[in-house]
Amino acid sequence: MTETKFAGIRACVFDAYGTLFDVHSAVGRHQARLGDKASAVSALWRTKQLEYTWLRSLMEKYVEFWQITGDGLDYALESYGIHDIALRQDLMSAYKQLDCYSEVPEVLSKLKDAGFTTAILSNGSPEMLKAAVDATGLSALIDATLSVHELRTYKPRPNVYKLAVDHLNVGAEQISFQSSNAWDASGAAAFGFQVAWVNRFGQASERLPGRVRAEIRTLDELLALVSD
Repeated sequence: MTETKFAGIRACVFDAYGTLFDVHSAVGRHQARLGDKASAVSALWRTKQLEYTWLRSLMEKYVEFWQITGDGLDYALESYGIHDIALRQDLMSAYKQLDCYSEVPEVLSKLKDAGFTTAILSNGSPEMLKAAVDATGLSALIDATLSVHELRTYKPRPNVYKLAVDHLNVGAEQISFQSSNAWDASGAAAFGFQVAWVNRFGQASERLPGRVRAEIRTLDELLALVSD
């Protein structure tokens, strides 16, 4: 797609899981214990985690993202015939301390130096997000961490994106929003953010409302988009 340079940006807001933090690093730490099932378990865990947020939102049966993360893991482990309580506990613990992608600290630092407000807007529960930010040493680089928990629903509902507008006191059009999830990028664009889809793995575009302004491979590319 053709990238369009962003204009009038005051705040750069990031999805957390898959965008700043590598969701597959939890399984990566215990790959030897999962053997040749590791990649498949990690992929299914992530798929069910996302599906459960959408389905619970539709059912209006909210639970915190931590429970959804555990439910998704249980589904994945059972699907592959893995019944190891200790491994399950270790995987959940690892999810609290996910690795961030290598470019993230430098990108956030440069954005702050350039005068942008930086924030996270995530499905994650407040405790999960704090643990992830602290574990990766990003606390000083993030001005605000916003969780859907105060609304008790999940992305891509429009009121979730409005959290950033309300908390940061800027217009939707003044927010650059970054997500590696194409459906999240579409939802944010439909709401009115200027959106960069971080397509780390070369996925196909979703057929959903909301036109993203740029498709990038890593967050390094964001700097040129938001600079004057």
